[in-house]
Amino acid sequence: MPAHRFRNPAPAAPPSVVQIVAGRTWLHGRLESIEIGIDEDGWIRRVAKSLTGAPRRDFGEAVILPSAVDLHVHFREPGGDPRVESVADGTIEAALGGIGLAADMPNTRPPTDRVDRLTERADRARGRAAIDLLLYATPTRPDQIPALGRAAGAFKLFLGPTTGIGSPPDPLELPGLLRAVADTGLPLTVHAEDPEAFPPGPEPADTVDWDRRRPKAAEARAIDRLGSGPARLRLHVAHITDPESIPRLAAQGVSFEATPHHLLLETNPGDGPRRKVNPPLRSPADRAALFRAFREGRIPVLASDHAPHSIAEKDRPFALAPSGVPGVETMLPLLLEEVRRGELDLGVLVRAAMERPARWLGQPMGRIAPGHRAHLIVVDFRDRRTIASRRLHAPCGWTPFEGWPAIFPGTHLLYGVPIVEDSEHVGRAVGRVHRPEFAPGVRPPSS
Repeated sequence: MPAHRFRNPAPAAPPSVVQIVAGRTWLHGRLESIEIGIDEDGWIRRVAKSLTGAPRRDFGEAVILPSAVDLHVHFREPGGDPRVESVADGTIEAALGGIGLAADMPNTRPPTDRVDRLTERADRARGRAAIDLLLYATPTRPDQIPALGRAAGAFKLFLGPTTGIGSPPDPLELPGLLRAVADTGLPLTVHAEDPEAFPPGPEPADTVDWDRRRPKAAEARAIDRLGSGPARLRLHVAHITDPESIPRLAAQGVSFEATPHHLLLETNPGDGPRRKVNPPLRSPADRAALFRAFREGRIPVLASDHAPHSIAEKDRPFALAPSGVPGVETMLPLLLEEVRRGELDLGVLVRAAMERPARWLGQPMGRIAPGHRAHLIVVDFRDRRTIASRRLHAPCGWTPFEGWPAIFPGTHLLYGVPIVEDSEHVGRAVGRVHRPEFAPGVRPPSS
């Protein structure tokens, strides 16, 4: 089969296969039985119908998929309450949810807008992360961006106020920031809400009010402002909520994502602050249109926007409660259940949760092919469970998807080594901090 190789072969013979993993996977638009040969460094070396010469682990009729890549998590370290979230806890949640690499956002305390702060975050993660990480930096001053670009994995820009971020950049400063980020060659993810489009009104009391206070028009105006960036900018728009944004961004060749909470949850009168997020949940009609677009493959990326807060914080009056929900452990299981129900094609999910986000971040993973990391999950679609906060691993202790059916991976391999077995975390903290290994967003040539 064609192979995309990401590392130059060694002068000597390539590393030999030391283990074989067998089962079914999604290839060529259908489930096929395969065997995967993994080398001692945890890279996929061979994929074939039948392999020999190494110990073999057969998963039978279960489905082997690449680990997912989550472009959008907030692990709250440094500066967050460790009783609510930390890199150690968040990456275990991710491992149990089938995520092999998470891109951690920079609205930390203090914000990650300097190289020393980025270095501190990387040091905190080493030896504590259960999965691989890529760290965002935030571009606040053009003169600091070149140095950050040599250390960060990507950039994140907030055009609207949100947790840990005060004032967005001045509109007059935005073009300079976008040019400086473009010069680094790194991807830029943008929280696209223009606060000038937030109408005045009474204090919000539920998700319907919050939708009115931060309307879809704010998303449209923010996307318009991003047009001031140069064509070479590798731009990605976070958590879109407006179905009308999809054709606009697609026509511009801009990458974008949707979250499970915007795909599956909607405004409802009386809904409390545990469903308060930025940008807000939208109307049932908008939610249905967004999910339809995802199902049709018109939304390129799925991301969790995992942003936990304590129960005490979330159960304050709606107007005072912070925005954000936990989701890194449930993102993939919720959408795998949609696959089981026949509401979503498995190929659409693999491309949105695995292939495209890995490619966008320049990571050799997200596909079962030689030259990719052996980050693999095993899914039994008969093993259907009900989401319950008491069985999840987020220290915050709650989920907006209480009682929803989901399918969690039973096994998760990172570099070929089990980190989840029988749906329990069993691995050491073997995660690594990565930067792009090839030009982000560009598919390397076949060989």
